[in-house]
Amino acid sequence: MNIILAGIIVANAVISYKGFNDLSFFRKYEFHVGSIRSGEQFRMLSSGFLHVDMLHLIFNMLTLYFFAPVVLDWLGTFSFVLIYFGSLIFGSLLTMLFHKNDYSYRAVGASGAVTGVLYSAILLRPDMMLGIFFVIPMPAYIFGILYLLYSIYGMKAKNDNIGHTAHFGGAIGGYVITLIKEPSLFADQTLMVILLAIPIVILFGMAKMGKL
Repeated sequence: MNIILAGIIVANAVISYKGFNDLSFFRKYEFHVGSIRSGEQFRMLSSGFLHVDMLHLIFNMLTLYFFAPVVLDWLGTFSFVLIYFGSLIFGSLLTMLFHKNDYSYRAVGASGAVTGVLYSAILLRPDMMLGIFFVIPMPAYIFGILYLLYSIYGMKAKNDNIGHTAHFGGAIGGYVITLIKEPSLFADQTLMVILLAIPIVILFGMAKMGKL
C-alpha cells in the first residue's frame, strides 16, 4: 500500500478513536458552524478526521482503500494528496455555504475527502464496474451520477443525519482538481466530463431558484 494512503488511514483511525472516547476532544475539533464563524476555521479540516462511530470510520476507510489506487496510479502521490485534502476543504466550504445561518449545525467524517477521491477515480476510469452491495454490477459513471442526485435529494429532504452537502462538495473538489491535473480528459473523455457535471449543474440551478 502507498505510504501516504496508509498514513491517512492511520490518522483517521487514531484521531477517530480518540474522539470515540473523549467527548471534549470530539466537540473541540468537530465541524460546528457557530464555532467556525467565530474564528475556529481549523475545524473545517480537523472534522474530516473524526467519525461518529466505528462503522462510519470503517465504511469511509474501505471506500478510500478501494478507490485511492486508481488516482495514485493515474496521477501520482502529490495529486492524490491534493485531491484528498482539496475535496475535504471543498466539502467543508459547501457545507458552510448552505448552512452558514444554522449556527448549531454539526458534522464529522472523511466523507467529503473520500467522495472526492471516488469521483476522481470515476472520472479517470468511468468504465470501471462497481459491485453495489457487492452484488449488483453498475458502471462507475452511472453510480457517480446517481450518488450525487441522491445527495441532492438528501440535502433537500433533510430527513437523516448524513452530511450530504459535504459529500457533494467533496465530489466537486475531486472533479475540478482532477480536470485541472489531467486536462486531456476534456478531449479523451468528453462525454463523461459532461455527464458527471450534470448533477453539479442541477445542484447550483436548484440553489439559485431557492429550491434547496
